[in-house]
Amino acid sequence: MAQILVIDDDPTIRLILKRSLKTHGYEVIEATNGEEGITLARQLCPALIICDWMMPIIDGLEVCRLVKAEPTLSATFFILLTARGALEDRVKGLDTGADDFLSKPIEISELQARVRAGLRLHQVNIDLQRQKQILEAEFAEAATYVQSLLPTSFTGKVSLHSRFIPSRQLGGDCFDCYWLDPDYLVMYLLDVSGHGLGAALPSITVLNLLRSQSLPDANFYQPHDVLRVLNETFQMDSQNDKYFTIWYGVYNHAKRQLTYASAGHPPAVLVSPTADTTPQVKQLRTFGLPIGMVADTTYSSERQDVPVNSTLYVFSDGIYDFNQTDMDAWGLNHFIHLLTTVNDTSDLDEILRKVRELNQIDTFDDDLSLLRLNFN
Repeated sequence: MAQILVIDDDPTIRLILKRSLKTHGYEVIEATNGEEGITLARQLCPALIICDWMMPIIDGLEVCRLVKAEPTLSATFFILLTARGALEDRVKGLDTGADDFLSKPIEISELQARVRAGLRLHQVNIDLQRQKQILEAEFAEAATYVQSLLPTSFTGKVSLHSRFIPSRQLGGDCFDCYWLDPDYLVMYLLDVSGHGLGAALPSITVLNLLRSQSLPDANFYQPHDVLRVLNETFQMDSQNDKYFTIWYGVYNHAKRQLTYASAGHPPAVLVSPTADTTPQVKQLRTFGLPIGMVADTTYSSERQDVPVNSTLYVFSDGIYDFNQTDMDAWGLNHFIHLLTTVNDTSDLDEILRKVRELNQIDTFDDDLSLLRLNFN
């Protein structure tokens, strides 16, 4: 049985509405003024409210505004009862949040029709909210699954710490770090174009192919060869126009040598100690178009010696690209400078806090991933 709240200071109007609605099986609750009506609305969450515009204490417009501001009453259908017929009055009522109007004197057949229509819309809103809750729960479950696939930290000959902050529940960033054998450590970070589920699915596909080493004909010890096969496999015209950037590196622990290649991705940053207090900073990047853009793209690898106690940062552009137009705005160089000022054992959350503080932002607009590897 649908519950309808009638708010009117005129007892005659309340009686007419109550009798007319009860004959059609509706449960009717009465409020004699706006203040009482708001209290009852918050307590009962009725399916529909019929409220007089002109009332003492709180008028119908204010009641409407307060009701629509309540998240629990967002699906409640609100009908303003009024003798005002001017267009500007109706515009004012709609702007306040009213869903419909009922003119005085009340025509019973019109009342019944508008109530039926309002209750149908109320049910549609309820169904939509339920579907939204189901989708949100499924997205949350998917996000938990994606998070479970990503390495957070490990220690040993090389230690890893990471952070992943999707701009939505799901994001297009993905990364991994694992030993190919006792001497060779692979590390990579990729960033699929777009956001949400459409970007998350291909990123997880790539992660699974690389982690299982099932990418066909790829030499996983040679970064440029991995990028070549990825580009052959994930051309964007067969991937719903999705492409991705990637930085891929292989570290030889015995030789303390890092071989790396990149495809349209920001450079990894290697910070190494020196005899003085100023660390040595090297940007590690090779030329290469993003994966999937152009077939037969050539990729190349480069090598870098890794001094003892060096720190490598690998990240996506969401940590420095904020679409700012100011020439002096935050960018890649500013972020790299920040990395040189932090201790190699600093908490990654502290780095992210400083990025937010320096840019005066609360959240990141793009997916963000940050890896820190310490080479002992």
